Amino acid sequence: MTNAIEVNGLRKSYGAKEVLKGIDLCVRRGDIFALLGVNGAGKTTTLECIEGLRKYDGGSISVNGSIGIQLQSAALPAHIKGMEAVRLFSKWNRTNADASMLAALGADSIANLQYQEMSTGQKRRLHLALALIRDPDIVFLDEPTAGLDVEGRISLHEYIRTLKGQGKTIILASHDMAEVESLCDSIAILKDGEIAFQGTVMELTEKIGKHYNIHIQTDKGTEHYESDDIGNSLLAILKHYQEKNTMIQDIQVNRGSLEQHFLKIAKGE
Repeated sequence: MTNAIEVNGLRKSYGAKEVLKGIDLCVRRGDIFALLGVNGAGKTTTLECIEGLRKYDGGSISVNGSIGIQLQSAALPAHIKGMEAVRLFSKWNRTNADASMLAALGADSIANLQYQEMSTGQKRRLHLALALIRDPDIVFLDEPTAGLDVEGRISLHEYIRTLKGQGKTIILASHDMAEVESLCDSIAILKDGEIAFQGTVMELTEKIGKHYNIHIQTDKGTEHYESDDIGNSLLAILKHYQEKNTMIQDIQVNRGSLEQHFLKIAKGE
């Protein structure tokens, strides 16, 4: 599979502060990919360099295909209507303007609604429609479901999967780890301007260890344990309660989440 994006030795400084310290990164064509990092790690700068919105100091970036960018906010006029924005962007991109994109996103109700009257979720849908007008090969989505209700999030997730099914490459920036874990084929974690991990969520789990959370409920309350060796840990915990003559009412065991694995690498927790 060819790569949609290849980044080699990417460097960027703001004055004396080096933000990106030689990043190597690749995104496979047709993947849903997420770049993760705590605030200040350099992910916004990295994405803006790849998108062509920011100059960089060193290294190389290869983008194999046309791109569409859905930003968190857009400088649209307050009084512009949804369909007017679609016609405007279509003219810039020399494509035919129609309401089908709004309809596909379940946003046809905003066609005649002024931008200032739209909810945050409606604006997100309009921004995505504008990003897709060129029928791009690569789509950048910045917090695409922020401000959406549960039904809206589910609907948009389905549409993102539809875009993947059409062969598009999706670059996702999100603070919602459950969203990333559900949607993404691969991820990369930035830490202090460097790539600390790149691969699948499963590969991250293997790297961190098979981390488990154990919850034991007794008549005295619920106690929580963490372990990388579930078999020996459970035996030891059960023996501990048996020796104390404590009656166990319920046991729950679950695997560590992407958020926990992310924090271990990104924050060293």
